[in-house]
Amino acid sequence: MKKSILFTIILACTLCMQAQTYQPSPEIQQAQREFQDKKFGIFLHWGIYSMLGQGEWVMQNRNINYQEYPKISAGFYPSKFNADEWVQAIKASGAKYITITSRHHDGFSMWNSAASDYNIVKATPFKRDVLKELSEACQRHGIALHFYYSHLDWGRLDYPLGRTGLGTSRPKDQQDWKHYQKFMNDQLTELLTQYGPIGAIWFDGVWDHDSDATPFDWQLRPQYDLIHRLQPSCLVANNHHLVPFDGEDVQIFERDLPGENKAGYSGENGVSKTLPLESCETMNRTWGYNITDSLYKTPKEIIHLLVGAAGRNANLLLNIGPEPNGELPAEAVSRLKAVGEWMGQYGETIYGTRGGEVEPHPWGVTTRKDNRLFVHILDLHDNGLFLPLKNNKVKRACEFVSRKAVKFTRVDGGIVLQLGQKPTDIDYVVELQF
Repeated sequence: MKKSILFTIILACTLCMQAQTYQPSPEIQQAQREFQDKKFGIFLHWGIYSMLGQGEWVMQNRNINYQEYPKISAGFYPSKFNADEWVQAIKASGAKYITITSRHHDGFSMWNSAASDYNIVKATPFKRDVLKELSEACQRHGIALHFYYSHLDWGRLDYPLGRTGLGTSRPKDQQDWKHYQKFMNDQLTELLTQYGPIGAIWFDGVWDHDSDATPFDWQLRPQYDLIHRLQPSCLVANNHHLVPFDGEDVQIFERDLPGENKAGYSGENGVSKTLPLESCETMNRTWGYNITDSLYKTPKEIIHLLVGAAGRNANLLLNIGPEPNGELPAEAVSRLKAVGEWMGQYGETIYGTRGGEVEPHPWGVTTRKDNRLFVHILDLHDNGLFLPLKNNKVKRACEFVSRKAVKFTRVDGGIVLQLGQKPTDIDYVVELQF
């Protein structure tokens, strides 16, 4: 076994044991339930990197010098940014919350931070606090706001060098963990005291120090406690690709639905039985704006992701990379509209549900709400479907939208839905009442 793998396993096991000490407050437990009920959020990766049109990792991928990269901020002027238009388009999709990058790995802050002049108000000619405007728009339109925050920084001299950003030519003799830790906590304090109610802080970057080559103690628990103290209902999530750490309130799956590992980030970490779950996925291929990436998922693919997440008891956080001029890409807006139209009909089978008792299958998933089970048939090559419902007494089965009765037969171990013909809908939903 490689040493780096062994170190990761030991770290994960240690933190898993520590996690037993965290007892969520009543406020957090309520926030967790409300978060699960929302089911659908929109992720926004936006920063000065959008100007280069090569995604949010361009500083790392192109090994841009840490003294040269900040110069692009002098030309950042998103003249078409309109927070209300963003929020209205997102709300029309049926999404209930927004998660936006307050500060990504390049270290640029998208609000008027007193802890660093390297921000959108002080370092750009735009001089507007977009997070403040977005927060106010979210409150006007009834959308929850979450902040993504990077633990790592490719440009700051005090950030302890990890395994990324090594090509930016930062000196190695000015690292100062205590100073950097205070800087992060000062910024988090700003975000949680000056921008209204925040639903969650969504961390990323712990994996920058995840091997024996760069052993590191992030001291996360005190930081999590700070967040919970500043806003008692603010959830803590961390995209570290490991089992949940002590003090975390949500388990994240990047580019995967819970129980899958197609992207290679989930490994053998398992799926929490107690924490809310969230799957984040891109609408096209990249997170930040990429001028060459036009491979957007179809509305059908997005709906299947959303339904697949709900059937696995998870939320879907679907990403959009806004353009450098401040607009949401037209391709993204058109898909938001299409998903919203579908949610207008089928939202009741998603919002407020939990994963149904029938495990996910290649044909689809189930969601549950009180005494109703929604059978989401996504890909069935037959006109009948067996459901292993051993201990449930089905009173009635019907098509969710038309309310037309669906015949079913009781058999050993469950029931068989008699559909008459192979379903061809994007999501053919049968409602079972018990």
